[in-house]
Amino acid sequence: MRNGLFNLLVFTALLLGLPLLGISLAGHPSVGSYLAFPPLTRQVPPAPFSWSAFVPLALISAVLLVLVGAAAIPREPAAERQHGPSRPFPGWGWLGLLLLALSWTLAWARFPWFAELQAHSFTPLWLGYILVVNALCYRRAGRCLLLNRPGLFLALFPFSAVFWWYFEYLNRFVQNWNYVGVADFTAWQYAFFATLNFTTVLPAVVGTTEWLASHPRLNHSRSILPPIHLRRPKAAAWPVLAVAVAALGGIGVWPDYLHPFLWVSPLLIILALEVLVHEKSYLSPLTQGDWRPIYLPALAALICGFFWEMWNNWSLAKWEYSVPFMHRFQIFEMPLLGYAGYLPFGLVCVVIAGQIARLGKERQWIV
Repeated sequence: MRNGLFNLLVFTALLLGLPLLGISLAGHPSVGSYLAFPPLTRQVPPAPFSWSAFVPLALISAVLLVLVGAAAIPREPAAERQHGPSRPFPGWGWLGLLLLALSWTLAWARFPWFAELQAHSFTPLWLGYILVVNALCYRRAGRCLLLNRPGLFLALFPFSAVFWWYFEYLNRFVQNWNYVGVADFTAWQYAFFATLNFTTVLPAVVGTTEWLASHPRLNHSRSILPPIHLRRPKAAAWPVLAVAVAALGGIGVWPDYLHPFLWVSPLLIILALEVLVHEKSYLSPLTQGDWRPIYLPALAALICGFFWEMWNNWSLAKWEYSVPFMHRFQIFEMPLLGYAGYLPFGLVCVVIAGQIARLGKERQWIV
């Protein structure tokens, strides 16, 4: 527990301090402008679309997607694994499905009688999704986070709010997204409703990860990809940590070039810290050829990302993107290459959930 708390404290300090340190060292004239609240104005104009940047980024994204797909392919034939019997879909799952359908309708429709609440459909919509994905997991595997690990399930909600506020803070330095339809909110209203919405991020991604793990074709301990062995893990962790720290420190100085590290640096920092404090790393299963810690959360975040973007597209209160060099070929509001950011984001979610489980003295990883 002490190591897990130490990791979270150091992780928090680095995440908060490095971007501010970077712009301060660079002599930015208005450091305080990055801390304005609510963050409703744009201060970082993005670089225009560029084919010379788009093509290599597209190739990198394609390679990552292929690797995630290859990692999900088992070494042994899928038919050799046993499929457990399906359970009835639970009653609380039907309640979640009803909540999801009702919230979806209200989010996209413009009923006059619902006008005052129109901007607040996000939280019930995602609560419905969380219930449904847990019910699907229970139906297939006879277990789910909600029933079998209720303490962790409930803890994910408040931690999720803090977790996503971190990314909102990092976005101040790159401003890849901004919110519309919330201009009439006071600072207190913005803080309250944003926090309420942010509580659903971790439960959604972690629940989807567990549901994917309930599928025998996806839950296998030997991938066609080879095992990864590092003779000196600590020696490798130091340069990884250095790169992540440098990128996070420079994210406000060169936002057009370093904005992808908004998603990558937090993951690299916490994984490096795990190795450096002599803990069993989240990625330790890779030494045995078990790539589930990579592809399950990556695919889960991609699934959640699709629904986030789809449900956002026709909602009243929503977010819009301004991504440097690659803002083209949009699927809903998100430019095509932006979806690649969900792959590392899924790993960050599950790694943080694992640290939360450790704070509660649980030793079982999510995957």
